[in-house]
Amino acid sequence: MFPPDSETWLGILRIGVALAVIIYCLSLRADWNELFSLDRAGVIKRDLAEAMLSAQSHYIPRLGWLVDLASRFGLPEQTVLTAAWWSLLCAAVLLLIGLLSREAAIATLILHLCAVESTSGLTYGVDNFTSIGLFYITIAPLPDRWAADRWLRSIRRKDSHLQGFHRRILQLHLCLIYFFGGITKCAGAGWWDGTSIWYALIRPPFNLFPPETLIAWKDLFPVLSISVCLLETGYPLFIWLRKTRTSWLVAVITMHLAIGIAMGLYLFALVMITLNFAAFGAEFRFRLPRTNAAREIAAPTGRFDGASVDGTAYL
Repeated sequence: MFPPDSETWLGILRIGVALAVIIYCLSLRADWNELFSLDRAGVIKRDLAEAMLSAQSHYIPRLGWLVDLASRFGLPEQTVLTAAWWSLLCAAVLLLIGLLSREAAIATLILHLCAVESTSGLTYGVDNFTSIGLFYITIAPLPDRWAADRWLRSIRRKDSHLQGFHRRILQLHLCLIYFFGGITKCAGAGWWDGTSIWYALIRPPFNLFPPETLIAWKDLFPVLSISVCLLETGYPLFIWLRKTRTSWLVAVITMHLAIGIAMGLYLFALVMITLNFAAFGAEFRFRLPRTNAAREIAAPTGRFDGASVDGTAYL
């Protein structure tokens, strides 16, 4: 549980999740106040979602807390909602560049939870996985090697065993998610004959492909469905084995890319690829061809470990 590890995984997770939150904010900019305001919202209003939250727990963050607190100082709801949007965006930008990393991670997590939980009837899996990523960033030993805090605030590098522990927890978490997701799919008949994928691709707003194309590909749907079931159910086993880790990771990333392109779930694909790559792909390196100078350096020991004297042997 405490293997020595580098900070690369944390940098990948921080940058990818922060970028996802920034895209989330920008995509809702025009509809933010209409989505959360009690006066201008549609049928599913914020008070209904927050009432459902209160039935589960009174301690789940929500935008209603901020609105009620600001109302005591005479601030209108629209001003509070606009300030919440700007605060979430600024916190995500600080997290992206790694400035005040810990404080930015905590603020982004809380504000993102407030927004997501206040519209629980309109959220889907990407919001939950973004919260998971933000949680691991919040408790992880920040800052990582790519964060601005490392060279602006001269913060020392954290214990490598502590880095390994947090990454190991993320790895186990993903294994549980994929395994039980795969078991759930295997229990449904629609994932053995391809009808689940068919219904997913014809249901608005995910129907990006014309019906004629889907009919022409109908024989491919059962193969894809069974492949997804096997890929997710076998994730906890084959992602750990060194001989199959690369192929399984590439297959999972390809699956999420296909979901993002075929259904328009680009943000979901970004978050899932970030989580997978941070958990199991952070150690991958792309090596340049060996130069004559590198061969001369490696000659005394008879080996070449991929790193030159000035550290430029890696892309």
